[in-house]
Amino acid sequence: MSKTRVLTGITTSGTPHLGNYVGAIRPAIAASRAPDAESFYFLADYHSLIKAQDPARTQRSTLEIAAAWLACGLEPDKVWFYRQSDIPEIPELTWLLTCVAGKGILNRAHAYKAAVDKNRAEGEDDDAGITAGLFMYPVLMAADILLFNAHKVPVGRDQVQHIEMARDFGQRFNHVYGDEYFVLPEAAVDDFVATLPGLDGRKMSKSYNNTIPMFAPRGELKKLIAGILTDSRAPGEPKVTEGSALFQLYQAFATPEETAAFAQAFADGIGWGDAKQKLFERIDAEVAPLREKYEALMAKPAEIEAILRDGAARLRAVHATPALLRLREAVGLRDLSQVAVADVRPAKKEAGAVPVFKQYRDADGKFYFKLVQGERVLLQSVGFASPRDAGQRIAAIKQGEVGDAASDFMLGEGVSDEEVNAALAAFVAAQLEGEAGKA
Repeated sequence: MSKTRVLTGITTSGTPHLGNYVGAIRPAIAASRAPDAESFYFLADYHSLIKAQDPARTQRSTLEIAAAWLACGLEPDKVWFYRQSDIPEIPELTWLLTCVAGKGILNRAHAYKAAVDKNRAEGEDDDAGITAGLFMYPVLMAADILLFNAHKVPVGRDQVQHIEMARDFGQRFNHVYGDEYFVLPEAAVDDFVATLPGLDGRKMSKSYNNTIPMFAPRGELKKLIAGILTDSRAPGEPKVTEGSALFQLYQAFATPEETAAFAQAFADGIGWGDAKQKLFERIDAEVAPLREKYEALMAKPAEIEAILRDGAARLRAVHATPALLRLREAVGLRDLSQVAVADVRPAKKEAGAVPVFKQYRDADGKFYFKLVQGERVLLQSVGFASPRDAGQRIAAIKQGEVGDAASDFMLGEGVSDEEVNAALAAFVAAQLEGEAGKA
């Protein structure tokens, strides 16, 4: 039985913190050990360039994040672990997809719309300060996914739109070039993945400057935990667990039994100092052995570089290079020496070519059809909201229900009503002849 391909991208920006560990690293590594999964993990360093333009920081962050995943148990000999920029087929596929991606769809991307809305609110030009990188981000993400025909992509709800766009671009490419070149991926949203609070009670995030670095030394970890925001309840006074950042952090690292005991301690009026000490001890118990591995890896950056390069080389040989060869062939980027002389000459069209209806989805997301005879377009429809609507209109036209003003289609250039009627008659005759042949 073929395995399900699961792909996870890790943006190389900033130092990993406990929120990254609980919300992404720990569950992803556990999932990578499923026997029915083929897992792809990549460092999304191209993506990081959209915001981070400090070269030394980009390099350092890539090293830190690679070391974090390896320290936490990612096994590069059992999964695909690679750096995005080591796979040249990804930017090449990005361009192939760019040539079929609808600008209207990209206009609706959440990040781009948010940037435009911010500019408008500040009285700026819509696109002030917005780079093409931000605008094209969804196409690069689609290339990351489609190159390896990933079946599932674990994402948060705010990223589901990007998976839908990858599906749209892949489907459009398949349609334009007439084959199932890409598997259409699905977003895997886990609503039960923990979201850790930060030092101030808000979601732990670098943008809020409220994070606890994942591999902070013991002394720094203890000091940071001591600074977690709590209320003014005194020792001996019962405390509530709901909404308590301290309790939520403890719960993310503790067993159900330990969590129940900690909840009881809250009810019994544990002092905040004692509660923070228990939290420190619980987190450090899990992180300390990982910290030791992390520090050993960070001391040998050449080994991490070798792991990433080896992962990329193997991945290219098995997946990326063969996939791009097929895609280049599909779009016509071919070896010219393989063209037969006869193929260079324009083919003669049969005068009696049978007219056919072609139905398709265009870049604006709407569904169209056209009646063609050979390469000549006899009629072209307007856009329909669904493929069913377009199909029903085709069926009606075949039955002679053209409509009074034919407001939902137009004739091709230089085409007369008589030609369309003759083509429809020929189409019906061909259909009847085909049915008679099957009888």
